[in-house]
Amino acid sequence: MSDRPPFPPFTAETAAQKARMAEDAWNGRDPERVSLAYTPDSVWRNRSEFFTGREAIVAFLQRKWAKELDYRLIKELWTFGGDRIAVRFAYEWHNAEGHWFRSYGNENWEFDAHGLMRRRIASINDLSIEESERKFHWPLGRRPDDHPGLSDLGL
Repeated sequence: MSDRPPFPPFTAETAAQKARMAEDAWNGRDPERVSLAYTPDSVWRNRSEFFTGREAIVAFLQRKWAKELDYRLIKELWTFGGDRIAVRFAYEWHNAEGHWFRSYGNENWEFDAHGLMRRRIASINDLSIEESERKFHWPLGRRPDDHPGLSDLGL
């Protein structure tokens, strides 16, 4: 198992760094790479799905990004303490028919001593939007440092 700094206990700076690292990885949309940030037996709840382990994480992300096209995500630190971090997030995507959505949610994360996430609990709601209502306009991949965050966008 490899270490994934920063490590708990988190400070405001390291918790925000961990949230941005997760955002960057998810915006890369590489399920194998993303799964390496989690323990081999990581426990997830995503919406109404419950699963455990990296193989299940990879399979979930493959399904997710096959459905959620042109996915762009912003995460923002909500709070932290010890080995736990809570973030809020929003992402925009469209389906195969070209209909756009903005998905809003919260995640609760718990980390091991190596900085790997051992538990992820996500609650998410989808809002149908018009393409003209989109707020996330960077090229696919990492959100540029000068692109506004959730609070800056009024989200």
